Formats: sequence, structure tokens, C-alpha cells
Amino acid sequence: MGTLRSLAGEELARALDRLRNPRPGGKVEAAREFGVDLTLLMEQLKLSPAERASRMHRLALAAESVRGAVRQNEA
Repeated sequence: MGTLRSLAGEELARALDRLRNPRPGGKVEAAREFGVDLTLLMEQLKLSPAERASRMHRLALAAESVRGAVRQNEA
């Protein structure tokens, strides 16, 4: 696997355009029709891989905290 890097400039603009205007009959269009919120993906693409990993880590910590609180309330 190659080095992870941020999308920028033309590359980011092209990716965002493909998500905003999916090709008819394509997988992105099918995902949107299924109900996938593509705006969430667009926001994530604007972040660096490190920023995305950091957000995911914070979310995992918050979820674990909630699980711990629920377990304490069940006891």
C-alpha cells in the first residue's frame, strides 16, 4: 500500500464533483439513491488522513465512554 496523503487542488475538486454529480447508473448514484449521505463523505475527503484518523479515534473513545456508563447503570 502506498503512502496516505490528502487530496488537494484539482484532485479534490474532481472527487467532490463526482460525488455531487454522479454518473447515471454508477455506484455513487446507486449509493445516493439507497440513502447514503454523500455530504459526509465529501467533508471527510477535505481532511487529511491524520485528521480523519483523529476524528475516528475521538468518536471511538466517546462510544466506549457511553458503553461504560450504560454498563454502570445496568449494574
